[in-house]
Amino acid sequence: MSENKTSRRNFLKTTLIGAAAFTIVPRHVLGGNGFLAPSDHLTKGIIGVGAMGRGHFKYAGTKTVAICDVDTRHLSLAQKALGGGVTEHHDFRELIQNPEVDIVHIATPPHWHGIMAVEAARSGKDIWCEKPMTRTIGEGKKVKEAIAQHGNIFRLNTWFRFDANFYGMNVPVKKIKKLVDTGMLGWPLKVTISKHTGFDWKFYWVGREDLPVEQAPKELDYEMWLGPAPYKPYSKHRVHTTFRGYWDYDGGGLGDMGQHYLDPVQYFLGKDDESPVTIEVDAPQQHSDAVGTWRKITYTYADGCQIVLDGAGTEEGLAYIEGPKGKLYKGFVSDIPDMERKLAQYPDPAPQMTDFVEACRTRQKFALNEQNGYYSATLVNLGLAALRLNRTLKFDSDKQTFVDDEAANRLIDQPMRGPWII
Repeated sequence: MSENKTSRRNFLKTTLIGAAAFTIVPRHVLGGNGFLAPSDHLTKGIIGVGAMGRGHFKYAGTKTVAICDVDTRHLSLAQKALGGGVTEHHDFRELIQNPEVDIVHIATPPHWHGIMAVEAARSGKDIWCEKPMTRTIGEGKKVKEAIAQHGNIFRLNTWFRFDANFYGMNVPVKKIKKLVDTGMLGWPLKVTISKHTGFDWKFYWVGREDLPVEQAPKELDYEMWLGPAPYKPYSKHRVHTTFRGYWDYDGGGLGDMGQHYLDPVQYFLGKDDESPVTIEVDAPQQHSDAVGTWRKITYTYADGCQIVLDGAGTEEGLAYIEGPKGKLYKGFVSDIPDMERKLAQYPDPAPQMTDFVEACRTRQKFALNEQNGYYSATLVNLGLAALRLNRTLKFDSDKQTFVDDEAANRLIDQPMRGPWII
């Protein structure tokens, strides 16, 4: 390995001491071997090369040099797509310790995200994690703590708060935030996420309650696939593309799409460091293993703002955002007279760091990172806790614990099957 590559990877593993422990020094200010030339690609290792992982081999400024999967068929497909020549790993810990890897991309089912992100942080790697950030609130806390300690750059892979048109709104989220920030809609606000406001809760991601016990295929290490999750006999519907329908690994349509839909709402409501205090659910009783559907989940913040997840979609003509002074509908249509002209008179929201490679090079926090990403992942996990227990929950936003509810608090830090711990 070259001297320059050695020095820059060692830099990633260096943490500062004392009061400056949380300060990250950009590599380009170090001079000499600490400088990372713009032409020098960051290297990436991907854990989990199923359909999602294989879809992220190419990202400007990076080069995939290592792959990991517990399914040898996935590894073969990945090697073919990459043209060969990349290092293969069966155990994710080997990839994380690979000195040729700068960035660890976690594209596994969510029950692995917390463990892998913490291990990558401890090994000095920068981290790109698929959504949801973690499957439990407690795992999210551990990820935040590890990154604060080791100074890694973290990206959560949902991009709508800073890029692309936002589903049925047909405009970027920054335009919605600009409208909210002007106060033209008033306060508090109610946001309704429904098929009538342009969103799809993907209720086909439900689990089966009648899973047959089957023989795991020889190409899959099912024991390693389960990892920290409770042991359940193998069934094809439990793994790979349909794992989202089971509590042990994800949370159905809410687990799949929740952070895509909720993170932008958290951003434009200004709730990046706050959680709701009440979570109400209207749903059928849930199965102990298989995630089912729900009719409505309502989050209420201390200031009265609400986020309503309308799963049933029975109410038509709903506003996406409703405030005491006005409403905003699908397609960025409002009942505020001359809204566009008025909006043009206000400043745009503050710019964000939206280039992950540049964030890694300059050691600046990415737009959607472990801190704000933790809170939007917590929105998902609060909804799933209320759904799983099928009752209204009270939550202490400061302590990040449920109020007087032992069963709900057990869902914050769920036990992991040995030998896996964070």
